[in-house]
Amino acid sequence: MPRRALDNPIVLAVLGLLLEQPSHPHQMLNELRRRSESHAAAITRGTLYNTVAALAEAGWVAEQGRERLGNRPERTVYALTQAGWDELVRRLDSQVRNPRREFSQFLGTVAYLGALGPSGAVEALTERAQRLRQRTDADEERLADALAAGVPRLHVVEAEYALCLARAELAWIASVIDDIRGGSLTWPAASTATPPPQDHWDNHSPTARPHDH
Repeated sequence: MPRRALDNPIVLAVLGLLLEQPSHPHQMLNELRRRSESHAAAITRGTLYNTVAALAEAGWVAEQGRERLGNRPERTVYALTQAGWDELVRRLDSQVRNPRREFSQFLGTVAYLGALGPSGAVEALTERAQRLRQRTDADEERLADALAAGVPRLHVVEAEYALCLARAELAWIASVIDDIRGGSLTWPAASTATPPPQDHWDNHSPTARPHDH
């Protein structure tokens, strides 16, 4: 199994699940998707099974037994080994200590906000804020319910962190909208919401010869 399989971001999530209890890959996949929108979008069955195989080869997880429910295929249940525990702690410690520049889809999108034009940017940001606020309100309610039901705060601290990020984003969006409307965030005269003329692309084509410029 290639070493790069152990560099997959879901390795930490899988080790964390097995810290809670032994599990088979199908169960892991469903649980990861249930807990995280990003995992739901990124994890495929093949990726998960390849990751578990790499963890087993590295000695970080080991087969604990096999499970069969009804007429379903027999499934291998894996448990965390001592080496897996050590690796989980090492990765957690490193990632908590060292902040990284994590590239999000929205961060990449904001880099081209100017293409929408002032009014288009305000309209799009306003709608995003409305949707984000609705989701955040629902998440806050779920978190409050969990804490009221006696779930230890440490077990839902990731939800608390996600809410902090969402609130910070809402505050930033509101400030940008105010700056656009107030005129402190302006659009250069050459920056519009319409594409450049065709001769712009002709003159900047990667296949253009030097004497064409």
